[in-house]
Amino acid sequence: MNIAQSVSLKTAMRAGAALACFGFAQAADYQDEVIVEGRYLSIDKLNAVKTPTPLIDIPQSLSIVGSEQITNQAFENFGDVLRYTPGLSISQGEGHRDAIIIRGNQTTADFFLDGMRDDVQYYRPFYNLEQIEILRGSNALLFGRGGVGGVVNRVTKKPVFDDSFTGFSASVDTFGGHAFTGDFNTTLGDNAGFRLNAFYEGLNNHRDFFDGERFAVNPTFSFKAGSNTEFLLSYEYVNDDRVVDRGVPSQNVDGGPDVPLEGFNRTFFGSPDQNFTTLEAHIVRGRIDHTFNEMLRGNVTAQYADYDKLYQNLFPSEEVVVTAGAFPEVELDGYQDTTDRQNFILQGNLIGEFDIGPFGHTLLFGAEFGDQETANARNDNVFASNSDDQLVIPFTDPLAIPAFAFSNQLRDRESQVQFVSVYLQDQIDITDWLKIVGGVRYDRFDIEVLDIIEENDGDAVDGTFARVDDRWTPRGGVILKPLENVSAYFSYSETFLPRSGDQFLTLNLDTESTRPQITKNKEIGVKWDIKPDLSLTAALFDLDRESFTSVDPEDAAQLIVIEGAETKGFELQLTGNLADWWYVTTGYSYLDGEVQRADGSGNAGNKTRQTPENMFSIWNNFQVSDKIGFGLGATYQDSFFVREDNSVEVPDFFRVDAALYYNFSDNLRVQVNVENLFDEEYFPDAHSNDNITTGEPLNARFTISGRF
Repeated sequence: MNIAQSVSLKTAMRAGAALACFGFAQAADYQDEVIVEGRYLSIDKLNAVKTPTPLIDIPQSLSIVGSEQITNQAFENFGDVLRYTPGLSISQGEGHRDAIIIRGNQTTADFFLDGMRDDVQYYRPFYNLEQIEILRGSNALLFGRGGVGGVVNRVTKKPVFDDSFTGFSASVDTFGGHAFTGDFNTTLGDNAGFRLNAFYEGLNNHRDFFDGERFAVNPTFSFKAGSNTEFLLSYEYVNDDRVVDRGVPSQNVDGGPDVPLEGFNRTFFGSPDQNFTTLEAHIVRGRIDHTFNEMLRGNVTAQYADYDKLYQNLFPSEEVVVTAGAFPEVELDGYQDTTDRQNFILQGNLIGEFDIGPFGHTLLFGAEFGDQETANARNDNVFASNSDDQLVIPFTDPLAIPAFAFSNQLRDRESQVQFVSVYLQDQIDITDWLKIVGGVRYDRFDIEVLDIIEENDGDAVDGTFARVDDRWTPRGGVILKPLENVSAYFSYSETFLPRSGDQFLTLNLDTESTRPQITKNKEIGVKWDIKPDLSLTAALFDLDRESFTSVDPEDAAQLIVIEGAETKGFELQLTGNLADWWYVTTGYSYLDGEVQRADGSGNAGNKTRQTPENMFSIWNNFQVSDKIGFGLGATYQDSFFVREDNSVEVPDFFRVDAALYYNFSDNLRVQVNVENLFDEEYFPDAHSNDNITTGEPLNARFTISGRF
């Protein structure tokens, strides 16, 4: 039975090109675009806020990572990016998916691709990106469900109408990992263009038995139908096949919390043959932008995505106890999980810019419809020697894995989630120095689930479950501008997260476990363009969460409900050119996360999961001459507790990175990026108390790139 279920810091200097919709490219005349480096708060626009609002007027903390920074620092994944982004850190994601921590909130679903929801669990490639937009603070009005701590929006490259070129890059690192990318653009007359981005990557790192490969292709076609209408069609195919590595277990330490097992940074605590994941993703998107007149423009975007995902693994499920004279042992657990998901999302926006009396208005009205069908199944492993899913074995390197099979079916469910949203927001320019932003969004989520195992077990329960959640969520902000290049703001926003999608499928089908999570965010901040190419931002915030899920410390395959937590913090970021030859981006964040309501679990008053109190990063690019440049950076991450029980603490670390660039010509460049220059032994992230990632030792990546 089946239930139906970036813009690379580009700024268009003309007002008519300033159409920014929650996720797609601006409707701009590419002949009038100016490519800029750095973040110019007074003029830059952000795709993810849907309206043509300069960054300095957005009452929210945010960061933009452009394609140039991605290239210069050789970023390959979100772990690389977030080390250099204040207020965020990476989580392990069980070794098979992107998982991030935003202001103390862990999420695998708050990802967007050109503004459309991209919530399936996988590793997202960077081969076709213009920029990455990171917005902090809950804001359901713009993003819909979720976005509890914030969201991450990837902005893809679009066809260029007035140029034809071919770009490429090839790289190899000292572990043997290698990658190739291609970027082909051609004009199709004066008003049309075609762009093709593709990449292949062979995976390797410092860990025993880790390998894999992934590739993707993304053709995009765009054309203008007259001077006021533009069409864009895009298709992306992603294929990922890799070993699932969940790191090392913790180690029992007398007199304090457990710590990660040291001295085994290469050791693979799983099955080299049976720990793997596969993903195939097809994403099709179409968008129409139309300008009705000087005051009104609109857009409609439709996206269909099909994801087929499998992962299976063994992993350590208890800490390793090392005692004098005793041979250590390891307890293993495991499971196999499959997800087949189809998403259809239709979104439309109208943006009006007009005056009523002495006040200027930027009005946003939008609506969204979505239909998500998911089939999810999980099989537990069974060891042949004890017919159980857990087994204690002697520690050897490599592990001697006894015979087992993923043969015990735990879950087989199908779900359909339909949602309808309507939102309205107005930015009112009261005076040149005072702006007010206010709006509200209505969301309705209709969830139906069929538990196939329950339906077929012969008892009186039919295995179906349904729930409807709806809510109005407000957003408000005040922006003061004593100078054109300085703003101070206060904002309040809310969001709610129904138990849909992957989280819903892992919880018990009862009212308590499936009630929505409510989050409120209060924030004050300052943004200052110190000079046209140098900006400083700072923010104080208070994020209050109700009813969220976490991994059960007693069983890493299960989730528990935490009744409430609060994160208070401070963020500071400086980005831009300190001199013509010196570009810098640096950030600091302080996070104080505390579990306030834990429903009898004993966690009340503990620190929230994976929330380092202090994080600092700095990256410098120095241009020595037209041909030679180099980069130097460092990141610091404070210690953190893996889970709300605070039984395992991951120590702090300080890592130094460097880069060297040489331009043979305007069209050909070589670079080398060195990570962990001083070979620091560290643990950057974790998933559960006994799945902790080991950091890569000193390594280098060599890249040659060109554009013709």
